Amino acid sequence: MTETLIREPALRRPDLLAPPVTAALAAWSGPVPVAEITVAAIDPDSADTAEFCARYGVAPAESANCVVVRGSRGGADRYAACVVLATTRADVNGVVRRNLDVRKASFAPMDDAIARSGMEHGGITPLGLPMDWPVYVDAAVAAAAVVVVGSGIRGSKLWLPGAALASLPGARVVEGLARAA
Repeated sequence: MTETLIREPALRRPDLLAPPVTAALAAWSGPVPVAEITVAAIDPDSADTAEFCARYGVAPAESANCVVVRGSRGGADRYAACVVLATTRADVNGVVRRNLDVRKASFAPMDDAIARSGMEHGGITPLGLPMDWPVYVDAAVAAAAVVVVGSGIRGSKLWLPGAALASLPGARVVEGLARAA
């Protein structure tokens, strides 16, 4: 039996958002009214995608993961966020590496991603990331009517149209960003 989630407009529940996410939503100028971006409290122990989907009855194809990638060029680190459906994986060493224009790209160490994003492990979301990070959004995510993403904390999830993610500052829709899992 799946548990029921109570969704409400995200800005009404800043207690369910990481501070950078609250700030991003407060400044929202995306293609949908900010009131249509909703949040629901979840058990933090069920924040990881597979557990979340099973416990709350959300299809993995409706859930998107945001991963932080780091690469280096000329001795300087470059970071990016990649948003892909939970049924896929980001092509880090191909598509992401080329878009980030680095020789080698890999997932950023978790402590580094947490410190730089101001968000919790298992809750990192593309909303509210540092402005100098590109946000690569897989075309399937951008085309989704609604996707579930992290809220910056492990204790909640956000629901919003894929087009809203594609409209974030620094966002770019990337064909072929994701590969089958």
